[in-house]
Amino acid sequence: MEDLLREYLPILVFLGLAVGLGVVLILAAVILAVRNPDPEKVSAYECGFNAFDDARMKFDVRFYLVAILFIIFDLEIAFLFPWAVAFKDVGLVGFWSMIVFLGVLTIGFAYEWKKGALEWE
Repeated sequence: MEDLLREYLPILVFLGLAVGLGVVLILAAVILAVRNPDPEKVSAYECGFNAFDDARMKFDVRFYLVAILFIIFDLEIAFLFPWAVAFKDVGLVGFWSMIVFLGVLTIGFAYEWKKGALEWE
């Protein structure tokens, strides 16, 4: 039983430090935060409408399009990291599979660009 506890001690120490640091940062934010935001801070930023207006207000569908494009290309990067780490182990099949994947995404990006999906007018 003592060996088991000794093996889990570093995990418990790390967990305690993580919880302690989280509590310290939250308390520091509560204590040090400025509580009188100016009108510029609460004005519309990237969402396109005022922060405290009606929640049922309609807004432009281009915001959704930009969000979807961001998610698509963010996932592309998420697939590239493990491939780059294991690059010497994947061989030619893994290399060409990723080239095809990147090619399809590049063709999709060129299509979106040509159709004007990235224009904001």
